Amino acid sequence: MPAPERIPSRSLTDTELLTLLTEGTITVLGQVGGASNAVLHCTVAYEGEERTCAYKPVAGEQPLWDFPDGTLAQREVAAYEISRATGWDLVPPTVLREGPYGQGMCQLWIDGPGDGEDAPELLALVEGEEPGDGWKAVGFAEVGEGRTALLVHADDARLRRLAVLDAVINNGDRKGGHLLPAPGGRLFGIDHGVTFNADDKLRTLLWGWAGEPLTEEALQVLARLAAELAPGTVLATRMAELITPAELEALRERVAGLVKSAVHPQPSGQWPPIPWPPV
Repeated sequence: MPAPERIPSRSLTDTELLTLLTEGTITVLGQVGGASNAVLHCTVAYEGEERTCAYKPVAGEQPLWDFPDGTLAQREVAAYEISRATGWDLVPPTVLREGPYGQGMCQLWIDGPGDGEDAPELLALVEGEEPGDGWKAVGFAEVGEGRTALLVHADDARLRRLAVLDAVINNGDRKGGHLLPAPGGRLFGIDHGVTFNADDKLRTLLWGWAGEPLTEEALQVLARLAAELAPGTVLATRMAELITPAELEALRERVAGLVKSAVHPQPSGQWPPIPWPPV
């Protein structure tokens, strides 16, 4: 007997997706291996709609010396809120909710490029000391037997926006595996648990624009974001529910600093600039 034809899901608005993620019934399919914290692969169903999601219960978080215990899920949601405020929508819809193993982060699962779409090459190791056309240099990496290669990332507008977002949220863990190409040429970043620290923690593979002028688009977005983070605003009130008062003030200062300098930040020298492992 032939398999039944799969009926594609209808497209949902962001508001509908957030309702689905918040109110839907979560069914655990399995655990994602290789993660430092518990990541569960699930479905979430609500009023006839079902989607795949990632659920990270707070109970599965490993303690970190430089972040308050049990706050990583909240930081994932905070990263989504800031991404949404920029209008770039670089973080999948993400909510904080109760699930099968207690409160945790629930995030829409991102599928790869659709049929007929090739996954873009975003990172590479190349011979020589200079990146080729269309690439930005990050630094040299050991590749074994005493050899080194130049680590590069694509000179891609989507990655550049993500580099700005990472600077805003103070992302301490932008690895290659956290970059997800999606259908329709979209690109998402995931895994934002170690963000919003009041100290400079920026660690990323996207240093290729360090010291270069920010785009006019980025400056306009940052100026708008600064206004939306002013005390008493809807966004500021929401962020105060997710991060500490000191972290919220540091967030405002980072945005103001980027607007004032008008350049992409450079490594601080206080921390290793590239996360380990890089993927």
